[in-house]
Amino acid sequence: MLRIIFMGTPDFAVPTLETLLTWPGCEVVAVITAPDKPAGRGRQLQESAVKQAAVAHGVPVLQPTNLKSPDFQEELRSYAADLQVVVAFRMLPEAVWAMPRLGSLNIHASLLPQYRGAAPINWALIEGETQTGVTSFFLQHEIDTGDLILQDVVDIKPEDDFGSLYEKLKVAGAALALRTVQAVAAGNVPTTPQSHSPTLRTAPKISKETGRLDFQQPALALVNRIRGLSPFPTAFTQLPDRRTLKIFRARVVTPEEAITPQPAVPGSWATDGRTYLRIATTAGMLDLLDVQLEGKKRMPIQDFLRGFNSELLKS
Repeated sequence: MLRIIFMGTPDFAVPTLETLLTWPGCEVVAVITAPDKPAGRGRQLQESAVKQAAVAHGVPVLQPTNLKSPDFQEELRSYAADLQVVVAFRMLPEAVWAMPRLGSLNIHASLLPQYRGAAPINWALIEGETQTGVTSFFLQHEIDTGDLILQDVVDIKPEDDFGSLYEKLKVAGAALALRTVQAVAAGNVPTTPQSHSPTLRTAPKISKETGRLDFQQPALALVNRIRGLSPFPTAFTQLPDRRTLKIFRARVVTPEEAITPQPAVPGSWATDGRTYLRIATTAGMLDLLDVQLEGKKRMPIQDFLRGFNSELLKS
């Protein structure tokens, strides 16, 4: 039976942990996760989703602040793990990922080598992909560059956003992790070196500015950016009075729908004050469907317009 150390922090990693806990071919001997962090208005310490799952199953939990600490590494070594499984954790020092006799494998939410980096789900949507997936690979020195093991493809539907695709991929990742661990246990692990072509798309960390909409881009590109950032951290723009408007859903206006004259200057607004709110881009009109004005609740565009003075859009 394989002795496994599991490493992860957010809820994305929980299905993988729980799947491994139910497979009789391995024993999860310990879980490594992030330290508890203050959260909410009361700033009370909050446990990670992975810690909560581990505690519920009676698995020992380690929460190191420094992965290079000799004390932590000595404690980690004491579990005598055969394999480490890593999902949505931190970059590991070599002394940690190379510790088990069978190495450490990672589950990444993209079809590597595409979308290496911290935010592969977001960027697959922002770039307008129609397929993504999950990949298992062995950890090496460079982040997300180790030899590939297995991959599963997941289709991206036109209605998918970050929230829905995240849910699909965390389930797919758990299934892939189990198949990968089973292959490791059987001594039958297919490995393929990754490509390092400079033309590969990357998935850098999302910042607030990633969500700022640039109407010098085509409407379709903006729809994809909105999908890739919804429901969090959310794409946004500013009204003429400088208030921030978050945008959760939008679509491209078809030529057949543009019955009334539409503004041609990118960034200019069009509305009938009741049913639609649109913004001109360099290619097409962006039709806002689901928004949130700063200080207000998220709402469908028709509800937003009922309480909004559309004359402000002319200022």
